[in-house]
Amino acid sequence: MVKVETLFDVRGLSVLVTGAANGIGYGYAEVMAANGAHVMLCDTNTTALELAVARLRDAGGKVAGVVADVAQPDTLHAAVAAVLTRESRLDVLFANAGISAGPGFLKGDGSRNEAAAIESLSLDLFDRALAVNLRGALATIQAVVPTMKRQRSGRIVVTTTVSLMRTETLVSTLYVASKAALGQLVRQAALELARYGILVNGIAPGPTITNIGGGRLQDAAARAPFERANPLHRLATAADLHGAALYLASPASAYVTGTQIVVDGGGCLGTAD
Repeated sequence: MVKVETLFDVRGLSVLVTGAANGIGYGYAEVMAANGAHVMLCDTNTTALELAVARLRDAGGKVAGVVADVAQPDTLHAAVAAVLTRESRLDVLFANAGISAGPGFLKGDGSRNEAAAIESLSLDLFDRALAVNLRGALATIQAVVPTMKRQRSGRIVVTTTVSLMRTETLVSTLYVASKAALGQLVRQAALELARYGILVNGIAPGPTITNIGGGRLQDAAARAPFERANPLHRLATAADLHGAALYLASPASAYVTGTQIVVDGGGCLGTAD
């Protein structure tokens, strides 16, 4: 008889999470640690990372932290080495680190945001979005794949976005473009790595209240247009992604690869009353 505690068992798994000091990444680390995984948190912010590790340890989690930047591949390889020193294996990667690229071409009241018009977009900001959201994710995957190939097993979970499935008005075109490419990277990696028993999937959140973009969505006024457009009339929190993370790290998803788990409160369906 199949038991839920077996189907979603992540006890003892060795897990690495990037962008883990707060927001979605912290949520991944939290649910993994709470269910018995051994988690290495990775972030660029030393102070926030130390606080996150302390919170999870206080809650009984087996966790540690390492400072690394997905835009600097050498630091990612050092993070993987730290995991292997601690656990001798790496079972699950949450490639989560990402950045915003500003607001979209419409404002919350429906008027045009000329500063975000396509002809006004900063190519330097686009380079930064690509460096973190796309190149950084690729570098993170590259850092873990040799270990997972040797093991002939592994899970890679990439934080993407619902912007893969739709166009956006309130979110920057630069962000959408960088993340759209990331969605195809997930598919390509899943196809190539299947031979080695490595499963690659994405979690595609809708707008989520985090510190990204300077914590813009923590402000009620900034959230309002997103909330009006969502059928559930609220935005996601990191806790809303716990279930998808647990599913993709556990035996429950043993035959799932190359897909996106959409967690958006029905946002892709359109608006409702």
